[in-house]
Amino acid sequence: MSSSSPFSRLLSEERPVAALWGCQLNTGTRSCVVQEDDDFLEHLVLLRTICLGAEARDELHVVAVDSKNTYGDHKPVPIAALRTSVLPMISLKGLELVPPVTFVLKCGAGPVYLSGQHVTLEDDAKYETHEEELLEEDIGDEDDARAS
Repeated sequence: MSSSSPFSRLLSEERPVAALWGCQLNTGTRSCVVQEDDDFLEHLVLLRTICLGAEARDELHVVAVDSKNTYGDHKPVPIAALRTSVLPMISLKGLELVPPVTFVLKCGAGPVYLSGQHVTLEDDAKYETHEEELLEEDIGDEDDARAS
């Protein structure tokens, strides 16, 4: 097996649908919540970048993520500490979060921009059934053409 990521294992069984996602955190909006739809499908939030806006002051900006852990607790965990003169942006790879997820600006005035993808894993079984129906219709059309 090439990868132990739960997302990677699910890709072989389900068809992913990704949408770009982003939010801004600042003094007026200190948190951003990403909810999942009530569609009985699996959702993932893939956080890709966290960066400071051009008008951010040269102070420490700490971004934390609050998501339910395996014990059912909600504890914010810092994931980025940015400062304009030192580290104005970070790129993340492999940070997969299951909604509902709350991103919180723990300190600093911002603006801090978060961006990534909101992935919905759709069940492949319904697509396979539809493809089989289309294939059967095509075979039936070919048989009709040969008969005439």
